[in-house]
Amino acid sequence: MKKQKIAIIFILALTAFVSSCITSKDLSVSLQGGKTEKNLAAIEEVIVPLEALSANEARTKTKEITAAKEMLSQMEKEASADADYSGKLIAWSGRLAILEGRYSDAMRLYRQSNSVSQGTIPVVVLSIRLEGDPSKRLEIIEKELALLSQKSLGVGELNIEKGRALADLNRFSESAGAYDVAFSSGINKVYKDSYGQERERAWELRNASGINAGSLSLLGRETITWSDCITLTKNETQLLRFITGGRNISDADLFNRLVDRAVIPFTQDVTLSQWPLERPKPDTVVTRAGAAFFIWHLYATAKADTGMLSRYSARYATGANPRSPIADIPALSPFFDSILGCVETELLSLPDGRNFRPAQSIKGTEILTILKKIDN
Repeated sequence: MKKQKIAIIFILALTAFVSSCITSKDLSVSLQGGKTEKNLAAIEEVIVPLEALSANEARTKTKEITAAKEMLSQMEKEASADADYSGKLIAWSGRLAILEGRYSDAMRLYRQSNSVSQGTIPVVVLSIRLEGDPSKRLEIIEKELALLSQKSLGVGELNIEKGRALADLNRFSESAGAYDVAFSSGINKVYKDSYGQERERAWELRNASGINAGSLSLLGRETITWSDCITLTKNETQLLRFITGGRNISDADLFNRLVDRAVIPFTQDVTLSQWPLERPKPDTVVTRAGAAFFIWHLYATAKADTGMLSRYSARYATGANPRSPIADIPALSPFFDSILGCVETELLSLPDGRNFRPAQSIKGTEILTILKKIDN
């Protein structure tokens, strides 16, 4: 009986010892894996915002790039025993080298990372970013995505690259869709923070596929000038043929003719009831009021209906106390008919349902969409 008790105690102790050993080992692996994931996430937080910038702008961020290099260097020292982790860190170093314009170093780092961590997402993304041709980049991305399920790790990162490649190919609607897939994939929040604006730009340009290269460069701006307006109208519509007659007229000459014909207003201040003497300048930023005036006058010309230019003032701006249905547009303003016309025909909207916000600037993408609509 005594021997039996000793045997039972021995077995229980042995079991506890073995369980303890396994738990300690698993815990060690778990802790190491957790640290690895945290380190890779920390690198993403630093490098991804830099990658989202233009090449020229990224190279000005010397402090951020230096800090990222120091962080990677320290992590690589600790990763020598983990080849896969080390390969991922080397790939991130290669991506930093691209930001600095050191493409030969980036290629060397790609070969090095691919030899020890082939097929991992940081390495694949490095290979994509080393390819200058967006069509070839897209081929690489599609092949890699075909190997993954919709919820696999890396789907988000690859769709970020897909969005970038499609935008470079002027396939903006598809680009916006790729960004949406990326953002909904559970990807690190830093990607949405860094590429959210690119997604919005792609969505704004979704109807701009196939437009003139000169026009496209204007559409990425937050504001647009009268010169830009003329360029977009001339390049992308037939709305200026009443002046050009199909002839090639310089933008400067077009600007002067449009001012003389009261298609471009002398001022964009809706509170003035009369035009000032000073002529507008081509580099003046266009406001929503100016855009409405320009658009409505082109629309009336295209329709060959000059009555449109006084349609609303004849209804609202008469009598002893004329009242405007739009809170921030005076009934006696020279912009009254143009703004009401654009709102009623849904060419422009009231942002809050009550005010037009005439002094607010307008994007080229919005003007181009409206110009194309009335051109058709």
